[in-house]
Formats: sequence, structure tokens, C-alpha cells
Amino acid sequence: MHRLYVKGDITVFWDSDKCYHAKKCVTGCPEVFNINRKPWIDLSQADTAKIWKTVETCPSGALTCTYNHDVSVSFDEENCKSIAVCNGRTVGECDFVKSGSGWNIYHTEVNPEFGGRQIAKRLVFSVVEQAERLGVRIIPTCSYAAKILK
Repeated sequence: MHRLYVKGDITVFWDSDKCYHAKKCVTGCPEVFNINRKPWIDLSQADTAKIWKTVETCPSGALTCTYNHDVSVSFDEENCKSIAVCNGRTVGECDFVKSGSGWNIYHTEVNPEFGGRQIAKRLVFSVVEQAERLGVRIIPTCSYAAKILK
């Protein structure tokens, strides 16, 4: 399972396939990471610095985070894509095609001037999260999507 959690200036990524339950997050910041709550991550419960510090202690890499850099990401199922926007301008896109066997993520691109900000990861996770919620299989033929989902 792949999820993203957004709070103003940061996005936290969680990849359950990598998690081996070391509980560093739960003990480090229990107000944010609470396994008895749905959703189990609530970024509104602590400041960014504390969340970031806790995520950095994750030994498996199941939890990672990035600053949002004033870029918002939205999912557009009708047009089969997720889109990254900064100040009204589209700066990135992750495209997929629907088929009987699932959603094929075939293209992910971010404007070069916005590179290095993990926007592409946010775009891919946005598509994957929606597919998982709908019970749809993801087929990553885009090399970037395949790399981060393995």
C-alpha cells in the first residue's frame, strides 16, 4: 500500500511493502503516528520539524518526506493523470491508461526547473494511492514509476 499525507509545507510518503514495523515513528511521535487511528498518520498533530525528525529515523525507508515547495498535486481520473501545479502553472504530470488489467503508468515528467524536489514521486504516489483505494492493479511501464514502486 502506498499513501501520501500532505500538510502545508511537507508531504510524507508511506510504502507499507517496505515497512517492517520497527515502530520508530510510533515511539518518536505518537501524536502523529498512531496505529489505532484511521488514517494512522495525522500530520496536523505536530510541527513540521518534529515530523521530519521522526520520519528520518525510519530504518526501512517505508516513511520518507519532502518539502512541497509551493507545488500542489491533484489527481484527475477523468483525464487519467495526476498534475503538479505551482502558482497556477502546470509543472509536472503523471499519465496512465486504463485497461482491463489495470492502470498503466506510462509517463511521468516534471519541468526541469522544478527537478530535485520529489514532485515526480508525489505524482506517481497520487495515481497509485487512488488505484489502490479502488482495488485497481498498477502496471508501471514508465521507468521512473517502476523504479520507485519496486
